[in-house]
Amino acid sequence: MANLTDLPNIGSHAAGQLAKVGIETPEGLVALGAEQAWLKLQAIDPGVCLHQLYALEGAVQGIPKKELDPARRQELKDFLNAHKPA
Repeated sequence: MANLTDLPNIGSHAAGQLAKVGIETPEGLVALGAEQAWLKLQAIDPGVCLHQLYALEGAVQGIPKKELDPARRQELKDFLNAHKPA
């Protein structure tokens, strides 16, 4: 895959945000992982939300975010809650 937009859940806006934080390829996103990518996005956009974290994880796994395993969804929710801005 050559473009981030080739991944599920990643549209042009999300791809642009990812590029701003130095994630420019699908391989780069997969190598970094959803949580670390989300933290990078949070640094430039404090409004990033749980749905964006789910979308990133789905992209990493190559599936639509609605197909994420419930246990993984809970892990991501716990991660987000631990990293919310004060």
